[in-house]
Amino acid sequence: MAVRELSALEARVLAVLVEKESTVPDSYPMSLNSLTLGVNQKTARDPVMNASESDVAAVLDELKAMSLVNSVSGSRVARFEHNMKRVLGVPGQAEALLAVLILRGAQTSAELRLNCERLHRFADVSSVEGFLHELAAREPALAVKLAKAPGAREARWAHLLSGEPAMPVYLASASPSSASSSSNSARDEEIAALRAEVDQLKAAVARIQSELGISG
Repeated sequence: MAVRELSALEARVLAVLVEKESTVPDSYPMSLNSLTLGVNQKTARDPVMNASESDVAAVLDELKAMSLVNSVSGSRVARFEHNMKRVLGVPGQAEALLAVLILRGAQTSAELRLNCERLHRFADVSSVEGFLHELAAREPALAVKLAKAPGAREARWAHLLSGEPAMPVYLASASPSSASSSSNSARDEEIAALRAEVDQLKAAVARIQSELGISG
């Protein structure tokens, strides 16, 4: 099912619901307050947002109109759940990839595999790429492979639920400044990959502590 282009906040709200369903299932479906906190979370978010509860409430009404979100009755506090997989007609693996792309911005296949760990565990990078290519081949496409940055070892992927991503402009001429930019780009990519590995290790430690009954 095709849906209209989502605003950045609409996409963020939807992705937070997908994320929290897996990472904090005891708090899912989510209240407006907890959902707003997830939207404005400072970690694992790019860009960081500062939305009010009224902003999020207005967005929820829009997402409900598109059947992407449902409100759940039977509780003193209104709660909300997503319907992303069914409405977009994608499997759970693709849903996880889209959510992480929305939450963290453009990423390489290797970064996506690490950052999706808590939503879906991909066996290898090639399986990640397989689902990304399926998303890119859809009509309309839901993901796109970006041009490789100068000095970068891998190209990054971006979601298309909010329209075409802003494409960086790379200078064709090799000047000292462009060489420096290439070096910085490669360094930034290495740092991002290391951060993703640290996040993965933290999640693994948290799981082990939980299984052993050890408080963090």
